[in-house]
Amino acid sequence: MKRRDDLIVGLDIGTTKICAIVAERREDGVDVVGIGTHPSRGLRKGVVVDIDATVTSIKHAVEEAELMADCEITSVYAGIAGGHIRAFNSHGVVAVKDQEVSQNDVRRVIDAAKAVAIPMDREVIHVIPQEFIIDDQDGIREPLGMSGVRLEAKIHIVTAAVTSAHNIVKCANKAGLNVIDIVLEPLASSEAVLARDERELGVCLIDIGGGTTDIAVFADGSIKHTSVLGLGGYHVSNDIAVGLRTPFEEAERIKKKFGVAAARYLSSDDVISVPSVGGRRPREVSRKILCEIIEPRMEEILCLARGEIAKAGLEDRIPSGVVLTGGCSALEGAGELAEEIFEAPVRPGMPTHIGGLQDVVRSPMYATGVGLVLFGAARGRDQNRFRIRDGSIFRRVKNRMREWFYGEFE
Repeated sequence: MKRRDDLIVGLDIGTTKICAIVAERREDGVDVVGIGTHPSRGLRKGVVVDIDATVTSIKHAVEEAELMADCEITSVYAGIAGGHIRAFNSHGVVAVKDQEVSQNDVRRVIDAAKAVAIPMDREVIHVIPQEFIIDDQDGIREPLGMSGVRLEAKIHIVTAAVTSAHNIVKCANKAGLNVIDIVLEPLASSEAVLARDERELGVCLIDIGGGTTDIAVFADGSIKHTSVLGLGGYHVSNDIAVGLRTPFEEAERIKKKFGVAAARYLSSDDVISVPSVGGRRPREVSRKILCEIIEPRMEEILCLARGEIAKAGLEDRIPSGVVLTGGCSALEGAGELAEEIFEAPVRPGMPTHIGGLQDVVRSPMYATGVGLVLFGAARGRDQNRFRIRDGSIFRRVKNRMREWFYGEFE
């Protein structure tokens, strides 16, 4: 297989599956040319708990993608999620030199906004400008060249536990991969499934994955809030396994084939065959019983997501409604249940803005992987921020914090 420099690879390291998406750059976007998936062994609630098992799963997924794309994969954009994710908004102010905003002024005001006290055991994943204000004129997205004497910036800062970020990088490194950047999964998913007009008007993205549910709220074209809940499709499957006394793998299969998010959306009350544990004979169970097991957990996930939005004070900022994506959002009736809970329009989030194998990846389960590729294409060929054997991540975080706090005084 040959190495190619025009390829972008997104690696979605999830709780239930590892997904590698290979895409080729083109003038007006990207073409998906390879896909590899493998069951995830070694993660819990989005956090690595077994490095060797995770490395093995990554290798299998990457090998499958390499065969399909006929290439050698060496560098990836990796996704990160988990309950350890913390995000907040910040604000900075500087005086404009020469009464015209330059690139240096923009850099200084962002540095001022992100100079906040962050514990040393946390890694800054993203610093995202929301808007700039020049002499009380707000809503400015590109301040370069504008006249003024006072420049303000509002930014969104996303942090993760250093150890969790380090373990993601370590697993990719052990699988023989460089990590170009770590990307928050709801931000990646938003690249793939949200339309520009939704971001402008105001929309909430809810990505119900295997071990976590990721939330991102956009308004006025920028990110306003991100958070991660430690619940997902794994917990739905586990409830089925316990309630029907069946192996977890069978519970997962039954959920995908027969599951409905709420019993009231059940079209027909069929009887399904449920394998038992310990070699006992399979049992016949009403499909309605299965749905009554699924419904409380789905309601809990969606109610917690609404609670997060309410806590951030953004319930009135999402007139476009809710976009549901992630593997568990494919459950029949999930959209209708979400509409009841959020009292807002809900649509399924399918990956768009891509060419190539778009029919293959047109599923909510591939939203994060496709989003990672689109994120990489939009950011261009930045220098690797994370490298194999790049020293202690603790030392790098400490150096970065020192630059933030003391850069203006050196």
